[in-house]
Amino acid sequence: MTDTTATSAHSGGESTFVPPDFSVPTTFVHDEFHLTPLRPEHNPDDYRAWTSSKEHIRRTPGFEHYGWPVDMTIEENRRDLVQHADDFTRRVGFTYSVISGEEVIGCVYIYPDDKPGHAQVRSWVREDRAQLDVVLYELVDEWLRDVWPFKGYSYSPRTRELSRY
Repeated sequence: MTDTTATSAHSGGESTFVPPDFSVPTTFVHDEFHLTPLRPEHNPDDYRAWTSSKEHIRRTPGFEHYGWPVDMTIEENRRDLVQHADDFTRRVGFTYSVISGEEVIGCVYIYPDDKPGHAQVRSWVREDRAQLDVVLYELVDEWLRDVWPFKGYSYSPRTRELSRY
């Protein structure tokens, strides 16, 4: 696992999810995939990734009662990606594309919890990459503990048995 490149952009005066002096990671590299901030240019690949795996995502820990994914057009998805990118820029939430080779194979969402200083974290991978769900969970869990400034976070645990659902 490698954590590289960071940004410390901050909108003046706006309350943010992380401290103003925290350098938000913009890259996380692993042998099988890397994370990069979700951007509108990921739209075709992101759309293809989640629409090919809706039921699988709904069974993924953290999504069982979340109400997503929902049906939407590729243009509606692009607007959603624009919002996630804006959240990242404003430091009020952080969504990362999980990329293997040149393909989007999942996402990681880091957003505020109701408790100040705490985060809600969710992640998913495409059904055809289900074997990476536990790997992604374990790496992100460690990354959150080692790098991020949260007092605590909620991230639905995975077990090796769950990775076979």
